[in-house]
Amino acid sequence: MASQASLEKMELRKNYRNLWHTDLLSTIKADCPFCCLALWCAPCVSYMLRKRALYNDMSRYVCCAGYLPCSGKCGESKCPELCLCTEVFCCFGNSVASTRFLLQDEFNIQTTQCDNCIIGFMFCLQQLACIVSCIAMIVGSEELQEASQILNCLSDLVYCTVCACMQTQHKVEMDKRDGKFGPQPVMAVPQVQQMSRIDQPLPPYVAGYQPQPGYGQPLPPGYGYPPPPPVQPSGYPPTAYPPPAGAYPPPGYYDYPPK
Repeated sequence: MASQASLEKMELRKNYRNLWHTDLLSTIKADCPFCCLALWCAPCVSYMLRKRALYNDMSRYVCCAGYLPCSGKCGESKCPELCLCTEVFCCFGNSVASTRFLLQDEFNIQTTQCDNCIIGFMFCLQQLACIVSCIAMIVGSEELQEASQILNCLSDLVYCTVCACMQTQHKVEMDKRDGKFGPQPVMAVPQVQQMSRIDQPLPPYVAGYQPQPGYGQPLPPGYGYPPPPPVQPSGYPPTAYPPPAGAYPPPGYYDYPPK
């Protein structure tokens, strides 16, 4: 059942469309100090990256991330830290590959053709070194034994280098996940009313000026001059302003003959 589930995941992984933040060839440039650390302290780095991939929640740990038939049958729930230590020291290659598959399934990351070529070259070189070693033991030729030793050293060097680059690739991807690259500039899309095209008509006013009355039409008569004074009603004083009581002169002062 576990192998069938792994095969199904491998088929699904072919349809992933996202890419790693950095490919294997650019990992040294992306984080050279961590790549050197992954080269010289590979099991410790593998332990740290697996724990970080699980968001530091070791209750979620399963041996080889659940990609092998033995996963979940090694007592991981009782002592996950000890099981992870055993995995990274005894099955280092599987620990690196399991962390890689875990991140790929979480973020839908595909493996590029360049990465496939590098990983395939590593496997082919290891197989070639093993075959030459077997032939050298059967034939007993000193030349073949020397060639097998050279191929074994070369395959070990390529294996350690590729694993270090893969672990650096995983670290950079989790740095991206955890937002450790610093705040990214926000590229806001301008509003629709702030955008213009050649075929659009000009707005009724530009640069903050208030719209003028009759814009685009003939000005009304007397535009720009003060308005005429209001017409006073017949009779004085106006009926709206009666004289207050006790005003001077008293009422009837101008009547003739005087009263």
